[in-house]
Amino acid sequence: MAAADPFDSALDLLRRLNPKHTTAHLGSLITLAPDLTEDLLSSVDQPLAVRRCKQTGRDYLLCDYNRDGDSYRSPWSNEFDPPLASPSAAGSNDDGAAGDGGALGEKVRKMEIRANEAFDVYRELYYEGGVSSVYFWNLDDGFAGVVLLKKVATPGSSSEGTWDSIHVFEAIDRARFTQYNLTSTVILSLSSTSSGLGELDLSGNMTRQVEMELPAESEEQQIANIGKLVEDMELKMRNLLQEVYFGKAKDVVGDLRSLGSLSEGARDREAQREIIGSMGGRR
Repeated sequence: MAAADPFDSALDLLRRLNPKHTTAHLGSLITLAPDLTEDLLSSVDQPLAVRRCKQTGRDYLLCDYNRDGDSYRSPWSNEFDPPLASPSAAGSNDDGAAGDGGALGEKVRKMEIRANEAFDVYRELYYEGGVSSVYFWNLDDGFAGVVLLKKVATPGSSSEGTWDSIHVFEAIDRARFTQYNLTSTVILSLSSTSSGLGELDLSGNMTRQVEMELPAESEEQQIANIGKLVEDMELKMRNLLQEVYFGKAKDVVGDLRSLGSLSEGARDREAQREIIGSMGGRR
């Protein structure tokens, strides 16, 4: 029997562990198997970390798409923190993400700046807070990028919640049209503690994909198309999460816990059976 592939085994293990602690579990796996570091970091979605840009004083989000070694690029200043050892080291990551402004290209960098400004407004309107970051990189037949959004609600209180959304896209030029391939992942973590109900911990993630061809004759239209795709996808995924997470949790809690006494519940069920029986007899 062939030996199991270590990378597949690591991914299979992560799928079975609490997604709320993905970062800690990922760190433990990397410690056990250092040779899997790059593959795991590029394949496993984990809650987004926040760092402050030293040049502009604005917060930005860290992910594998703005990473070069142990340094991360700020979308606001286009500088790495900590600085890279040499300009020649600022090439491309294995995933194709550009390492610096030169490799990024002037045109794509300008689009990245406009996208950050647009999604900063989107974040404020939809999330009323949080942090957003957008990173672009070059492709041979277009460009690609990632839109990151993070919102933390009431940290340190009896009720906490964290929303992380990661939208990775490719924009492939097709004459007057552009083919967009979007892969979106939402990582949701909710916890609540009360003296009457006890502790509730609800965590998980969801990934969805969409492909669409839209007209794009200018850079502004490209940004608008990306914004529309991300907005529509987030709306769909929020609705799915509400049905799957909140709806199922409500059903489970309702079946496991009754606010009334058992005798009252039995009387209600007996009365319900009598009503149904009388209605059947009348037919």
